[in-house]
Amino acid sequence: MTVLAISLPDPGSAVLITRPEPGANETAARVAALGFQPVVAPLLAINPLPTPLPPSGQVQAILVTSSNAIPALPASHQHLPVFAVGDATAQRARAAGFERVASADGDAAALAALVARTVLAHAGPLLLATGRGQGNSLAADLRRRGFAVVRRVVYAAKPVPALPAAAIVVLGAGTVRAAMFFSAETARTFVHLLEGTPLHEAVRTVDALAIGKPAAVALEALPWRRIRVAARPDQDAMLALLR
Repeated sequence: MTVLAISLPDPGSAVLITRPEPGANETAARVAALGFQPVVAPLLAINPLPTPLPPSGQVQAILVTSSNAIPALPASHQHLPVFAVGDATAQRARAAGFERVASADGDAAALAALVARTVLAHAGPLLLATGRGQGNSLAADLRRRGFAVVRRVVYAAKPVPALPAAAIVVLGAGTVRAAMFFSAETARTFVHLLEGTPLHEAVRTVDALAIGKPAAVALEALPWRRIRVAARPDQDAMLALLR
């Protein structure tokens, strides 16, 4: 039998990070810099999808609501402007070779507003690279504003079948101070994996940190010490809840 060896954090010092890679490690570094002990336990697996994209000459700009869409964007499109939902996504786009990148520093509504005041609807279609089941409200918003939107699903976020071992250990030991949820999907997955298990009661001493109201609502099914919602839907606001 294989025994999993995990060094337990001090009581009340662990912060559970449920977001998938590549964002999880970045968040872990930021959490550690605040003096807490990050425990990375991704609840979603990001699977790229081989989706054909329109040629760069057929669109005027690219929209991305998650950094997970960036790897699907080819070098042939790097001369196009990119509108990103937040700073982390914008940063990853720049690292991938895109130079004309603007961040909405918010949510899908903020992204739609940024696009509407920056580009002209008659200048050509917009390419929205997004995940399965995502981006529909953004596309609808922009179409109401007169834009043509080409939505392409370039990845799928699949829930993990079981709670990661690291999360099981620290929750069972009672060392978790807070658990961070960067999407409603991760929140729903966490609730599903804990319901009907002994760990259901383990969250009574844990703060749930939600990036937005949909995630907070999903988390209400568990008996948290409290549920706190970030002032803005970004990583900085999530980390501010730890201070």
